[in-house]
Amino acid sequence: MLLTTPKQSDELWRDRPVFVTGGTGLLGSRLIKRLLDRQAKVICLVRDWVPDSELVTSGNLSRITIVRGDTVDQTCIERVLNEYEIDTVFHLAAQTIVGIANDNPISTFEANVKGTWTTLEACRRSPAVKSVVVASSDKAYGEHSTLPYHEEADLKGRHPYDCSKSCADLIAQCYGHTYNLPVAVTRCGNLYGPGDLNWNRLIPGTIRSILRGEAPILRSDGTFIRDYFFVDDGANAYITLADALRDREDLNGQAFNFSNEIQITAIQLVNRILAIMNSKLEPLILDNAKNEIRHQYLSAAKARSVLNWSPLYELDTALTTTIEWYKGYFSK
Repeated sequence: MLLTTPKQSDELWRDRPVFVTGGTGLLGSRLIKRLLDRQAKVICLVRDWVPDSELVTSGNLSRITIVRGDTVDQTCIERVLNEYEIDTVFHLAAQTIVGIANDNPISTFEANVKGTWTTLEACRRSPAVKSVVVASSDKAYGEHSTLPYHEEADLKGRHPYDCSKSCADLIAQCYGHTYNLPVAVTRCGNLYGPGDLNWNRLIPGTIRSILRGEAPILRSDGTFIRDYFFVDDGANAYITLADALRDREDLNGQAFNFSNEIQITAIQLVNRILAIMNSKLEPLILDNAKNEIRHQYLSAAKARSVLNWSPLYELDTALTTTIEWYKGYFSK
């Protein structure tokens, strides 16, 4: 069930030029859908063509302007911001897979760190930009003994992916505090939901295995605790933060956790999906995960009090919605 009633579309977004990096990804596709619902004028930077992205399959690609390029190309970003007179920027583009980061840290640092500073420097040079939201992650915190994570906790990522998000997060804060750029950082848990085609992630991989009649696979020992966050709640959180930045200079350079504030282990989550799908399959535990934090979850108290934000979906409702999307995807 919905936890609260969604807010009505904000007419202030109508015809607003909005620039999105990472629009073919899980969050980007859903965020663009929400922006189009609000009649924003969306310009999206695309590096790699992803034909199975929900941005493409939903038909929303034909409703936006596509610019081919890479976030590490500052000249490209500056051209987009100036020629399209961009008002609001959502910087989501990143290499998001932990295993890939472990195997190829340089490409991860290039995309996640350099891609952030070039985008922010272009924003600093563009007088039209009034709001910038940068996607960080709960992984930016690294491993802490005191949980849940609050925004004041040190950023101390030790492994390649975590470190890349710590660096990008700090760079965004730097631009907010040093140059008074209207930028804020989001730190979300593990995003999931319709459109995620990264099968090595736990939720899509588990659902695909069950639909194929195969045992779902856990790379860890099943006891790792994560903060799973529904992508539609994420999209709404990003829009809420972007709106707040336009009116509140005190938010420049600040970071916000967004979370359902639920702790759940990998095995508990897999068993929950099995139950919703009425499956008798037993998960296969590989216990070979490396360079990953064992226990993470976030406090969203700051977002609740400062932004008046709260999640809209409870876990079972969001999982059911996600499962139904994958059933449709594999029935095509």
